[in-house]
Amino acid sequence: MTGDHYFTTAPSASAHPREVQFAVAGREFTLASASGVFSATRLDPGTGVLLRKADLPPATTEGALLDLGCGFGPISCVLATVAPTATVWGVDVNERARELTAANADRLGLADRLRVAAPEDVPADLAFTQIWSNPPIRPGKDELHALLLRWLPRLTPDGVAWLVVGRHLGGDSLHRWLVEQGWQVERHASQKGFRVLRVTR
Repeated sequence: MTGDHYFTTAPSASAHPREVQFAVAGREFTLASASGVFSATRLDPGTGVLLRKADLPPATTEGALLDLGCGFGPISCVLATVAPTATVWGVDVNERARELTAANADRLGLADRLRVAAPEDVPADLAFTQIWSNPPIRPGKDELHALLLRWLPRLTPDGVAWLVVGRHLGGDSLHRWLVEQGWQVERHASQKGFRVLRVTR
């Protein structure tokens, strides 16, 4: 057993490289993964629901898109693939996750449009037309709320955020909390016990 979690900045566990395969929007993806990152052995079920049920950006999408908590990069790589004129930022506190996302962007020919960064390295004045996240729930509600209070205000005025949260992990209470913070929130879809929330100003 290891004390590492997917929100550990520098995992101490051996990497144990592997590959994860999945399909989104009729496209097949094969990404490198490793121990010490979120859902290292498969596409996380919540992430899968998000990518199937949320509205993927059209090919004409421009501006900056944020994958908040990118892990080994499945959301980042999908966004950069389907929106070739946008710039995608894959952001994660976990340095191994960032290394994997960067490697996957390179192997898919997306490195020129997929930028990988630690949270503190994202330009402070950068606004996002879309934010996508399967946000970390395990660290606790306070940490989750702080994360969203930090990043959601960086949406452009007409921007949209897509979040997926397990119903049993507080998806409905998060919906209510976001409304209390002044956001417009729609439960866009539910599948396999997950809520897909569409958040706008």
